[in-house]
Amino acid sequence: MTRGKFITFEGGEGSGKSTQVALLAARLRKTGIATIVTREPGGTPLGESIRTLVLETAPETVTELLLFAAARAEHVAKVIRPALDTGTWVVCDRFIDSTRVYQGLLGGAPADLIGALETGTVGSTIPDLTFVLDLDPAQGLKRAEARGALSRFDSAHEDYHHRLREGFRDIAKTEPGRCLLLDGGRAPELIADDIWTAVESRLPDEVR
Repeated sequence: MTRGKFITFEGGEGSGKSTQVALLAARLRKTGIATIVTREPGGTPLGESIRTLVLETAPETVTELLLFAAARAEHVAKVIRPALDTGTWVVCDRFIDSTRVYQGLLGGAPADLIGALETGTVGSTIPDLTFVLDLDPAQGLKRAEARGALSRFDSAHEDYHHRLREGFRDIAKTEPGRCLLLDGGRAPELIADDIWTAVESRLPDEVR
């Protein structure tokens, strides 16, 4: 059986990840490709509990990193890897790059610790394609505020969000074979068209 493809979405707060995840999954299913949508932190009952805990309690950075690693280990082992092994495509809202930026670049967690945890939790289950939605932080925060109560990440100071943006941009620049940087300020349908074009060109012929 052909292994499924693993696609992730990254970016700052309010950059439109959830919208594009849903649009891509719908388009994949329309072509006849079995597809699941998931998110991090979350994706399993344990992961969702950890998500709530971290958003509500603001633990110390290394504690936060370890909690997210536990959630990811569960997520990869029980959801992502089994789906891929049965030929199902997985579309995920945030994955390893968010840890590298939030807990690493911004939180100051040691890079060697992040790397070791990534090896232990993810192993070879690296995304086939990652879309990084790039958006001016002020615009993203307006979107986040419009959708409801701001999380503790949303409500961080302005410099935090600018550094966050640059962190994701740097990852996209460093790993162009896996990552594609897209302007998140455009109309959702235009972004979705660019995403579909990239999927068609970078991944096998199942989508054509």
